[in-house]
Amino acid sequence: MADTPSKKFKAVIFDIGGVVVRSPFIAIARYEQEHRIPKNYLNCSIVARGSKGAWQKFERGELELFDFYKKFSKDLSDTANGNVWYRDYCKRRNIICPQLPDTLEVDGRELFGMMMRESTQYDTHMVEAIRRIRSAGKHKVIALTNNFSRTSTTPIPSSELEFLGWTDGATPNKLRAMFDDFCDSSTLGARKPEPRFYLLACERNGIKPTEAVFLDDIGLNLKAARELGMETIHVRIGGTLDAVKILGTKVGLTLTGSSSKL
Repeated sequence: MADTPSKKFKAVIFDIGGVVVRSPFIAIARYEQEHRIPKNYLNCSIVARGSKGAWQKFERGELELFDFYKKFSKDLSDTANGNVWYRDYCKRRNIICPQLPDTLEVDGRELFGMMMRESTQYDTHMVEAIRRIRSAGKHKVIALTNNFSRTSTTPIPSSELEFLGWTDGATPNKLRAMFDDFCDSSTLGARKPEPRFYLLACERNGIKPTEAVFLDDIGLNLKAARELGMETIHVRIGGTLDAVKILGTKVGLTLTGSSSKL
């Protein structure tokens, strides 16, 4: 007889940005629009630069904050590579490639600040789902996030923390307290979609990948999780309620509606 959902899965693993808090992609889209940069151009540049990009290094805790600003600006202002990557993106998506910029002067600090301030807003559906799962006590609740908590070996000025919306730190205690374990890329030295990051989260919590449900808003991260055997749920922008309903069916819990139904 097949396992019931509650017996099959021992943990639920949540991404943070775009799942538990608002997506930083919203801020990137706004920056592109304000600066007349083609839609998704900056996302393409961030992803295509691979493990050696400033963004990826920062998420692994390999760059200090102010050094990251400089390198992030340089990466995203590189139209020589950026235009090639964006044309490839358009070809893959079978969309007409718009006129591309000859030059760009992307302000990495301005963009990152917009992204971080956007991400200070919690999603009520996800927060309630996490509360109910933990209250039921049947599954571990784990965060697996490409994050920036280890940003500097020297104190960051309070004015800069305020600019970033980090007055309670890059990872507020309120957020950490929502989870049984908080796996942060910048402190563990690995990031999604690197398989070792997912496996480390499982090892730390005494589970197998096949015993976890994983929620993320990025396809590459979900693909890597599936290849390891995890059950996955794609959380689309504006679609957190739908994702929570799907999660409820997988773990055998009512995660929406009146709390009395639990």
